[in-house]
Amino acid sequence: MKAAVVVFPASNCDRDAATALEVVTGRKTQMLWHGDTEVPAGIDLIVLPGGFSYGDYLRCGAMAARSPIMRAVVERAKAGTPVFGICNGWQILAECGLLPGGFLRNAGLKFVNRPVTVRVEDSQSIFTNAYAHGEAISIPVANGEGNFFADDETLDRLEGEGRVAVRYLDNPNGSVRDIAGVFNETRTVLGMMPHPERHVEAIHHNQDGRRFFESLLGAVG
Repeated sequence: MKAAVVVFPASNCDRDAATALEVVTGRKTQMLWHGDTEVPAGIDLIVLPGGFSYGDYLRCGAMAARSPIMRAVVERAKAGTPVFGICNGWQILAECGLLPGGFLRNAGLKFVNRPVTVRVEDSQSIFTNAYAHGEAISIPVANGEGNFFADDETLDRLEGEGRVAVRYLDNPNGSVRDIAGVFNETRTVLGMMPHPERHVEAIHHNQDGRRFFESLLGAVG
């Protein structure tokens, strides 16, 4: 599996994501700059990392969603290339229309930075097939505007179509219906607020996040 990580100004988890991918795949990750206009041929997975792209001016992810590289990412996503948006990456996916919903300030109006427990709601996707359905795993969050929301019609559709990927068991930010991650219609795009790349190696004292990348390697690589 040949993966690429997009780097935006003020991204701060791009190298964490790249390292996690390299640990799991054994291949060098390609870094794409926000000003690039193309995703190279042969890329099997695109990751939008966490951070504070463009300093989180306007809405989180709003400026990044309009950067040159995202036009190419959207095009590749619509053609079926898997895209994994983590934290700010999910906000970017929402802003560019690849995923529904949006984000508010955390319910407690404080930045939350700690491990949380999430339940795997769908274990059949390319992102989650290495987990068991209903499995509870520990993944860190680090967000100030991770409070996912959408109207009831959208939420009912996500639930009815089985597009909720993971759900908080100890909701840290007030996200509606405890939703911690969602798929697009074809389950080839995943946006998730927790950071699986921070629980990959033994040195992290927890490897619950590793299987997201192993799932992708098994399905795509």
